[in-house]
Amino acid sequence: MNRVRHRLMALAVLPFLLALAVDLTLYALLRDRLPDPLASHFAANGSSDGTQSRGSTVLFACVLHLGLGVLWAVLMAAGEPAVRRLRWLNAAGYAVAGLVGYLLAATLLANVDATDPTRVRLPLWQLAVGVGVAALAAALGRLLPVPLPPPGSAPSSGPSSERDAAPDGAPRLDLAEGEVAGWMRRAPSRVLLGCGAVLLVAGSVLLYAGGWSHAVGALFGAVVCLAFSCPYVTVDRRGLTARPTVLPWPRIRIPLSDVTRAVSREIKVTAEYGGWGYRMRPGKSGLMLRSGDAIVIRRTDGREFAVTVDDAETAAALLNTLARRERASG
Repeated sequence: MNRVRHRLMALAVLPFLLALAVDLTLYALLRDRLPDPLASHFAANGSSDGTQSRGSTVLFACVLHLGLGVLWAVLMAAGEPAVRRLRWLNAAGYAVAGLVGYLLAATLLANVDATDPTRVRLPLWQLAVGVGVAALAAALGRLLPVPLPPPGSAPSSGPSSERDAAPDGAPRLDLAEGEVAGWMRRAPSRVLLGCGAVLLVAGSVLLYAGGWSHAVGALFGAVVCLAFSCPYVTVDRRGLTARPTVLPWPRIRIPLSDVTRAVSREIKVTAEYGGWGYRMRPGKSGLMLRSGDAIVIRRTDGREFAVTVDDAETAAALLNTLARRERASG
């Protein structure tokens, strides 16, 4: 499974590396014919309304292509590959790489032999051509074979996940007296990842076309979506904790002393909670990142808390075992 994920990540990064290579090669060939600074931002009528040094142009191209490549690698590798429409996601990555690569190349070509960067023009039809390039790149990406795990290759939970059932029906792990165990999984949200990707692309285009004042809103939204798109969910001696991938806060913690019973079950997010994110309903709350397997905790006050995450059955069994120990030691 790890090998499949690595191949998916390599496949996702490939179009952005190719686009970057094309842009850098074109820059190297044209460098002596480019002004410094060169026109980098254009208004809707095609006229230049901003400039950028040649060094900054190269840096911007590298950061943009590599950043988008990393984002698509996360999108491709997140979740279970066998149940996602990876071909369409791969096609979307090729489309974005084609569009961004073409627009950067068109900007370089528009600046060739320019004596006054403020008089450089990039007509609106160039954007239409960029969309056409994106469509062709998407078709190529859609045709490429996408690695998927063979049937029956889902990873096992290992010897520490042997379960028994308590008299109340709650699953438990068979841990020896004094044995320490913990569980951790990422819980990626395709909705937030997708929104973050769209906002990042939109912000990059706005930054390229109109400068920071036009792009700051979209880029800020992209950062927020991506920062909260793939939280970590852990179960250990402190209870259940959910926090963002790169930030220590905000986080949700359900201590062991507050756990009466934990189970895993399928949840339909829109039907049961009305949407994604942190949701509150009468008698229950939850961190809803997608529909599917979820840990559902019955708390001591009778309310329920749920979080959607893969391998929820193992997490619920471990949580029951650790909560039972906590009550026995208290």
